[in-house]
Parts: sequence; C-alpha cells; structure tokens
Amino acid sequence: MLSVSFMPSGEATALPPALLPSDPTLEHYRALFTRLRLARAFANSALLAAAVTAVSLLLNALAGYAFAKLRFRGRDRLFRALLAALVVPGQVGMLPLFLMLKEMGLVNSYLGVLVPGLASIFGIFLVRQYALSIPDTVLDAARVDGAGELRIWWSVVLPLCRPILVTLAIFTFMGAWNDFLWPLIVLSDEDLQTLPVALANLLGEHAQDVELMMAGSVLTVLPVVVLFALFQRHYLEGITAGSVR
Repeated sequence: MLSVSFMPSGEATALPPALLPSDPTLEHYRALFTRLRLARAFANSALLAAAVTAVSLLLNALAGYAFAKLRFRGRDRLFRALLAALVVPGQVGMLPLFLMLKEMGLVNSYLGVLVPGLASIFGIFLVRQYALSIPDTVLDAARVDGAGELRIWWSVVLPLCRPILVTLAIFTFMGAWNDFLWPLIVLSDEDLQTLPVALANLLGEHAQDVELMMAGSVLTVLPVVVLFALFQRHYLEGITAGSVR
C-alpha cells in the first residue's frame, strides 16, 4: 500500500507488477490535499476522533470507577443490564438514534456524530474491571485524609488506571477515526464529511486510479499507527493487566 502510493499513475496495474516505485512521486498526496480537497475531511476526522476520545475517556472512567468502588442501590443490576445490552448490534439503534437527533436538530452537525460515542458499555466495563484491582485500603486512606470521591478519582484512581485508559483511548480513537456508517448517515454536507466517507466518494470517481486510492489509504492508517507507536508500552500494559493481576 505504501509503496503503491508513491508510484506514478498506471504503474501499479502494469505487468509484471512492480514491488517498488520506479520513480517515486508525491503527486497523489498533492492531489488529495489540493485538487480533491481531502485536507478538510482529514481535519474533520481528527477533530471528531480527538473529541470523542477525550469525552469518552472522562465519562467511561467516572462510570467505571462508580461501578467498581462506590456502593449505591441497584449497582449490580444496572451493570448487568448494561452488559446485556452488549449483545444488541449497534446498527439496531441507528434509526431511532437518528430520529432523536433529528428532533434535536443535531443532524448534519459535528454533535450528531459525537453524541453516540460519548460513552460506551465496553469502555465502562474495561475501566470497571481494572479498577476492581485497586485495593480498597488505598481509597480508604485517602478518605481518612479528607479527600472526596472526585478527588480520590482524580488523584488516586486515574494514575493507577493509566495503562487501561491508554488502551481504551487507542480503541476509542481507532473506532472514531475509522467510523464510516454513522457519519455517512448523519452528515450530508461535504464540508463536514470525515475521511472514510470522503475516500468512499473518491472510489466511485477514481476507481481506476489505484495509486491515488492507496495514498488515501495511507492517510487513513497513518494516525493510528503513530498513536500506537507513541503509547504502545502503556497499551501492552493495559492488555496484559488482566493476566497478571
């Protein structure tokens, strides 16, 4: 994919096929950002993915801590009900969710894309399971020192949950960055389209331009690869935490 994106037009479909570009060029990347105006779609995806990740981490961390360490009426029943909802495919709720957002005037807006991803049952479950491993004595010591629940969550729980939060952040960012169906349904304005939707539109117009499409695919994959490379240590800690605790 990376090699093809640097090939001159037509070289990828030539016979015999070449593994490396004979004359590397950036013309396809320039075309994406100038002639095809993909820079706006790239910025839209980056903005939405970052916003969804930030807000989702906040809400999932709060809810996960509450389900793990706070005692309130109906806690376990509510958590089991949330887990039961995991078996329902997300596509089932898209129509009623779209109708609700339409009534609220959020269709064809960034908020319309953001709202469904602001919290996830999987994220709550992930944080809750990790927070269960935090000793109650640590939290009780903070309470004895006069710390409130929010202070305990911020100063004690979040630092201890950093590996799983980084893991959840990567999962959330990847899901929001690669999301195609929901932005396609909600956004009709071309200036608001995300990168996957914009690339799908290009596919219909430039299906024969393999090199151009591969350049677009590289742009789609690159942020996720960079994110994983930066936080892979914490990601691996979060993934393996359940097996060593």
